[in-house]
Amino acid sequence: MTMMTKRDVTILIAEDDDGHASLIQRNLRRAGWDHPFIRFRDGLETREFLFSEEPDSPLQKAGSYLLLLDIRLPKVNGIEILRAIKEDPTLRRLPVVILTTTDDPKEVKRCHELGCSCYIRKPLEYDDFVKAIRQLGLLLMLVEVPEIARSRR
Repeated sequence: MTMMTKRDVTILIAEDDDGHASLIQRNLRRAGWDHPFIRFRDGLETREFLFSEEPDSPLQKAGSYLLLLDIRLPKVNGIEILRAIKEDPTLRRLPVVILTTTDDPKEVKRCHELGCSCYIRKPLEYDDFVKAIRQLGLLLMLVEVPEIARSRR
């Protein structure tokens, strides 16, 4: 099963744990995701990519992106990234899926109030984590993702 779309959707993965990032990519592929991934190891890398004004930055050209965002990122936490995205006139349309081990009801509520598209708690058991990511992959194949570009017109 492959995703049928008029344009490529790139999944941005903000995940500091190498093992989790690898499991996410591998199991999304197994679920049929055949579009590119870009991975960020901390919140600073994520923010620099999203808010870059450099002419050769990928977001300077129109494209479709979906962000899988961990809350507990080094340097800049995921909550701050989510807040900045949803306050930006261009990026606020970017779908953001919170994918984290944090299940604190206050954090879940805060992420929804800030505008996350959905909140998924990473299961702690390996098999459950794999299953959750495959199910996420099936969901992502149904999601319509808007084009965005940071370029100023």
